[in-house]
Amino acid sequence: MRPIKKAVFPVAGLGTRFLPATKVVPKELLAIIDRPLLQYAVDEAIEAGIEQFIFVTGRGKGAIEDYFDMAFELETTQIGRGKDISALHGTRMQPGQAVFLRQQEPLGLGHAIWCARHIVGDEPFAVLLPDEFMYGSPGCLAQMVAAYERLGGNLLCTLEIPIDQTSSYGVVDPGERHGAVVEIKGLVEKPAPGTAPSNLILPGRYILQPEIMQVLGRQEKGAGGEIQLTDAMAALIGSQPFNGLTFAGQRFDCGSKAGFIEANLALALDREDIGDHILAYAADLIATIQKGRGLSRDVA
Repeated sequence: MRPIKKAVFPVAGLGTRFLPATKVVPKELLAIIDRPLLQYAVDEAIEAGIEQFIFVTGRGKGAIEDYFDMAFELETTQIGRGKDISALHGTRMQPGQAVFLRQQEPLGLGHAIWCARHIVGDEPFAVLLPDEFMYGSPGCLAQMVAAYERLGGNLLCTLEIPIDQTSSYGVVDPGERHGAVVEIKGLVEKPAPGTAPSNLILPGRYILQPEIMQVLGRQEKGAGGEIQLTDAMAALIGSQPFNGLTFAGQRFDCGSKAGFIEANLALALDREDIGDHILAYAADLIATIQKGRGLSRDVA
């Protein structure tokens, strides 16, 4: 069984739900407290043993490449002033460790992954969607790699959600379950309300065999007029093993404003340096709202 050493990060999206903030700042660089979403995903991949990082970007996303480069002026200035630069650790990739390529047209997740086919080659690889923030220890991908080493094949992260929310996701048609692992008999991308085969969705972490690239290369457009990864995986079921693993941790949908705020609040409360302060502020805020006073924009 070949180890998982490469990871693809599809980061070409426009982030329109966070406009105007994402007019010039890639949504993947929006911060949860003081670290960008993308940094959390990269750290998760490093923990899982990933050695090569493939970023599929788009026009206007040059800041992502800059983020993982040396910040010469910042670093030399801080060092010259005797300042600590440990906060920058992990933000600079080693030479040759990161690959940046462009998805020239917004044709969907499946197309973005297919753009990395020449870098992936004939190796199995991981895919991480940074705006799906998976929080736990060990990390989501580390849990998946451990399961992959037992099971092989294709391994997808799965998550249970209310059935009435499944129309926004790729949904699993499940087979036999063994603890946190479930056999995947089929996949449906964004099923119409009332037609989902289960309430198990795919929240954005995958370990895939390289044959998926061949399928994506001939895949027709699906839901939303895009080339869907879910459709390509469904086409491989039966010829390759597919299993799902339920992540033992928390998931925050940081592609939505509510999920982004939830992640900031949850991590702030978990931090030793600011947790007590945020907890006290939250308690005061709730008390104020419960008294019916609400918040006011007036400062006079």
